[in-house]
Amino acid sequence: MNLLIPDEEIDALIDKADEIVAEKKAADEAAEKAAAEAAAAEAAKQQAVASATLEQKNALSRAKDYLAYTAFSYTGLIEQLEYEGYSNDAATYAADNCGADWNEQAAKKAQDYIDFTSFSRQGLIDQLVYEGFTAEQAEYGVAAIGY
Repeated sequence: MNLLIPDEEIDALIDKADEIVAEKKAADEAAEKAAAEAAAAEAAKQQAVASATLEQKNALSRAKDYLAYTAFSYTGLIEQLEYEGYSNDAATYAADNCGADWNEQAAKKAQDYIDFTSFSRQGLIDQLVYEGFTAEQAEYGVAAIGY
């Protein structure tokens, strides 16, 4: 039995195969680019830590201590560190390099508030913004606790 496949079907299959190969290549290139960017960001972070002043290193250590037991917004953490006497430069360095996920911090702070007292959804968002979270972080935090 001799099966002949029309040229149009063969061409369509070749085109589909070429499309799949091109998509795979684009995905591989995007993954390589993302990996390279992540490696560059990590290298820059390591360089920043290596070249940090003693005050910056101490502020970073203190920031990590704070975040281990309570939630802070980015600006709230800077303000707390400045209150303790760290310079704005050191406090900002610490907030930039402490590894905090600010959305996660907003969710933790939202949960802390709800555990303590009652809030309307908007009232909780407003409180988080007052604490220094962005509107987007506050919305995320409130949604993350199911409100």
